[in-house]
Amino acid sequence: MSEHSQPLAINYGWLGKIARFLSTSPDAWLETLSANYQSLYRQRSTATQQQAWVECGEILRSQLFDLVSTRPGAAAWVLVFEYELPNEGGRRPDVVILGAGHILVFEFKQKSTPSSADIDQVAAYARDLAEYHSASSHHPVTAILIPTRMAKENRFHNTSHGTVEVINPATIATYLHSLKQACSEIDANAWINAEYSPLPTVIQAARQIFHHQSLPTLKTAHSAGIPQLLAYLNRLAKTAEQNKERHLVLITGVPGAGKTLVGLQFVYQNPWQTDEKRSAIFLTGNAPLLTVLQYALKSKAFVQAVRNFYIQYEMRRQSAPKEHIIVFDEAQRAWDRDRMSEKYGISSAAAGAVIGICDRIPDWCVLVGLIGEGQQIHVGEEDGIEQWNLGFEAISSNWHVHCATKPSQLFTEIPPDRLHPNDDLNLTTSLRIHLAKQVQNWVTHVLLGEFDQAATIAPTLRAEGFDTYLTRDLEFAKSYSRDRYHNQSEKRYGFVASSRARNLTQYGIRNDYISTQKLNVGAWYTDPADSLLSCCALNGVVTEFSCQGLELDFPIVSWGNDLIWQDQAWVSTTRQRNVRDPLRLRLNSYRVLLTRGRDGFIIFVPPDAKMDSTFEALKLTGLQVNLPISEELL
Repeated sequence: MSEHSQPLAINYGWLGKIARFLSTSPDAWLETLSANYQSLYRQRSTATQQQAWVECGEILRSQLFDLVSTRPGAAAWVLVFEYELPNEGGRRPDVVILGAGHILVFEFKQKSTPSSADIDQVAAYARDLAEYHSASSHHPVTAILIPTRMAKENRFHNTSHGTVEVINPATIATYLHSLKQACSEIDANAWINAEYSPLPTVIQAARQIFHHQSLPTLKTAHSAGIPQLLAYLNRLAKTAEQNKERHLVLITGVPGAGKTLVGLQFVYQNPWQTDEKRSAIFLTGNAPLLTVLQYALKSKAFVQAVRNFYIQYEMRRQSAPKEHIIVFDEAQRAWDRDRMSEKYGISSAAAGAVIGICDRIPDWCVLVGLIGEGQQIHVGEEDGIEQWNLGFEAISSNWHVHCATKPSQLFTEIPPDRLHPNDDLNLTTSLRIHLAKQVQNWVTHVLLGEFDQAATIAPTLRAEGFDTYLTRDLEFAKSYSRDRYHNQSEKRYGFVASSRARNLTQYGIRNDYISTQKLNVGAWYTDPADSLLSCCALNGVVTEFSCQGLELDFPIVSWGNDLIWQDQAWVSTTRQRNVRDPLRLRLNSYRVLLTRGRDGFIIFVPPDAKMDSTFEALKLTGLQVNLPISEELL
């Protein structure tokens, strides 16, 4: 790399070879670092930040002098201070060293002993570089944590903690000297300018689609079949238009599999949709998702309430929408006949009402239902996919149905020649949960009471960068979240809890009906982390109803007394009117709560005696029970 080569835009504090770093005066180095920081963030660095940089620089200067004296070739290795991960709202590891074909991600903490949050933070940096940074994918990426206050005499305490190397600052040179050449050296200029495509949240993806920006190309999305599914839908719409046909497509999938993302892209990026003419509409029965997206986008046209769809085209008059493509998100929340009659005076189940409305659309129609598996949590949602079959009982026109093989067996109202089983319509891989593909299986085993099976999966989750904790100390949960995401403005953490738990308010987790109704859900998910209305303020709580279809980076899952482990089984302690199977709704509610996290979660079990058996049961699932990190490391 030329010493003077520059990236397309400055996205770091200081960059150069080790030789240049050692020959630059500390004051000049700090001046460049501070100036680039100010250019990046439009604000000056704080005194605390400056002090941390000075300490980091002093440690590295001393250690790298020793390294170069014993390994002269290391002088050509490259240091990148404060590299900002693109599109991540200011996430930046302290230092990245590119040397011997390795990518070494350093995080310095002014502590004698690191916390769990410190370890998980640097592990996440390395995970994301390895997965989403195009120039890092073919090189070893190592996370390294430096507790700067660790005493020199404790240098033998260097240790590996999962995927993180915890190193005494006095032994950095020794560690680097021991590196074996992994592969070819890394072109630093190409590395700093390489494409970085992080996984967007639903809100981020909606913003990009809304502003006509392309979404990142994710290999996880490709492997999960998302692009192929979108191509299938576009081909189907073209066929429906040409042949004047009507098609129902049911897309099923695990929580976080990208169903909403597929629906948004199909509606707003299909060939028929233009700024002048709307050919498709995205409907949701998920009021919190509707509120959050409308709040984030400052637009009520992008996503619309299915309730208004019923009122406009079924209750006021039986008319037809002008759109030919209708996407119904969270279609597992489609109400049964009794609930639709009670709420709207409509004599059919929601599925039948939507099919009937779409049947009036002139010439052709593609109706897409997005169905989350095991997420029926409301009264009136217990009929599931079966009601979509019943919706065709009163329909005389020739509809085609596309769905996965298993649910296709339910469609007795559709002739075999118009039934198209296709298992590509069942999305089995969660995109929300980064690389930890076994989270859904872990949750399933836990809710089935199969704790041994869950425990065998748990180490794999941690190795893949999905961090799970169990605690009865609420302050640990709060401090962990704040420490881990300190100065990471785009990251979100907060309390999620079951709406039926009755023992959480005494701990300040206000999941009662009045508190959750007063919550500004849009601000809770999208306001800046320092806002009192943000989830990160750890004031408000969302329940299963307000987090379905949405996500946090790290939820604090508050396990209440509505679902307890008793006599070797999960037991629901709630009573609900008009519910055939209360336990099923409780289990589904906790399935939703446990699958909101992108980086992991903490389960908080209140420290009262009635919850002891539940806590002991959850300990058997392989979760990390919070211990002082010193006990684990030293």
